[in-house]
Amino acid sequence: MAIDTRRIEAAVAEILAAIGEDVTRPGLLATPKRVAAAYAEFFSGLAVDPLSHLAEAVDLEAGELGEVVIVRDIRFRSVCEHHLLPFIGTAHVAYVPDQKVVGLGSLAHVVETLADRPQLQERLGEEIADAIQTGLAPLGVLVVLDAAHQCVTMRGPRQGSSSTVTLASRGTLSETSSRAEIISLIGGGIRE
Repeated sequence: MAIDTRRIEAAVAEILAAIGEDVTRPGLLATPKRVAAAYAEFFSGLAVDPLSHLAEAVDLEAGELGEVVIVRDIRFRSVCEHHLLPFIGTAHVAYVPDQKVVGLGSLAHVVETLADRPQLQERLGEEIADAIQTGLAPLGVLVVLDAAHQCVTMRGPRQGSSSTVTLASRGTLSETSSRAEIISLIGGGIRE
């Protein structure tokens, strides 16, 4: 699916006119084109199958696998579908391999692809968990997202320091004790 930047440009010009701006003034002349380019980038994930990032998974023998794989601090940005304002945050992704593992960067690509769509944070976490479950068939998946939403920080309640945390889990990582252990590893970290 190609993003129709000409339609976005026309719509942005109409929005500017609707708020009473002169769309021909020098400061705004290129704004519709800039917004269209930004939207093409923000929503580029619509044209990508997140499972394509997991296609290079490696099959391993029983006994070769560890207990859990955690990739912390994956930065992401998305656009809230309710107000078309950004939300920016950090994803932490954990999975318990069964017979497949994947390059760790692939998990970040899954997050980025799904974030690059009009989104709700709650759905984003579920979609990431579903993609990993489908692509790798692990024993368990846990996705923790922590994000600041500009629809909360810049308008409405204007809570500049608030963030929203969501969890999505599958399989063995849906169990309370397993989930708590993973969350403590995500939060505490082992950094050198």
